Amino acid sequence: MALCDVLPGFICKFPAISDTSIRMARKSIDDGFKALVRSYIDIIDAMVQPLQWFLNYLERLFVSSPWPIILLVMVAIVYFGSRNIRITIGTAVSMFVIGLLGLWNDTMVTLAMVTVCTLIAILIGIPIGILMARSDRVQSIINPILDVMQTMPSFVYLIPVVMIFGIGKVPGLIAVVIYAVPPMIRLTNLGIRLVDKEVLEAADAFGSSGWQKLKNVQMPLALPTIMAGINQTIMMSLAMVVVASMVGVGGLGKNVLQAINNQFFTVGFLNGFALVAIAIIFDRTSQAYGRRLQKHSEIIHG
Repeated sequence: MALCDVLPGFICKFPAISDTSIRMARKSIDDGFKALVRSYIDIIDAMVQPLQWFLNYLERLFVSSPWPIILLVMVAIVYFGSRNIRITIGTAVSMFVIGLLGLWNDTMVTLAMVTVCTLIAILIGIPIGILMARSDRVQSIINPILDVMQTMPSFVYLIPVVMIFGIGKVPGLIAVVIYAVPPMIRLTNLGIRLVDKEVLEAADAFGSSGWQKLKNVQMPLALPTIMAGINQTIMMSLAMVVVASMVGVGGLGKNVLQAINNQFFTVGFLNGFALVAIAIIFDRTSQAYGRRLQKHSEIIHG
């Protein structure tokens, strides 16, 4: 005999809201949200149009440029960022193999998407991180929001984004930015807060204004930590590319999604390899650049 057979029903059955009430509440919220979006659809379109232009321009630039030029530019950026010949050779070999596998154009599309997402995340993340570093109250408000953004399942981001912006590259881009921007904000805040108080007191003693302290002292000293934030943002953008392909983002993520749908193991593996190769290139380059900045700061400031 089960225990609930002898106990009152209200103890064994949780007092949940009825399905009818939940259905009505859900319908009211969804209808209200859709009506709100329809009311401001022209403003929303005007706001996202510059993103569409920028993304299309960068995508065309990467895809239509001759591959030797793109490869040389990438190798040059990696070398001047890392000053490491092994990372540079590894980049050249990885990109060459990706091209041999017939994934060059899809890789360029993905690179354009990650580049735009990273730039937007930096433009949004650094000012918010600075505000958090300058005010404990702002930090206490924004921290819970960042917690929600980082713990929310990545697929859930797509629902409001699709409801507001529809299907396409820009909605995917917005979802990727929302997913990737929290580390940029957190590490900017952390880097500025970790600046030595004695250095700030010395800046105060020389009569520096708040802007001068930020520009000449806090930001340069926080740069290695900010670079770590950029590194994390790039990694999270690449991780989100496959999920964002569900709403119309092309490139390697779309290929992986099609491979999952059709159970094409080899296609999925090769496109996954290309994503991993890009992630390693970005990771090693940004880490090496961050270490160089750290050494440079230590030499200057002792």
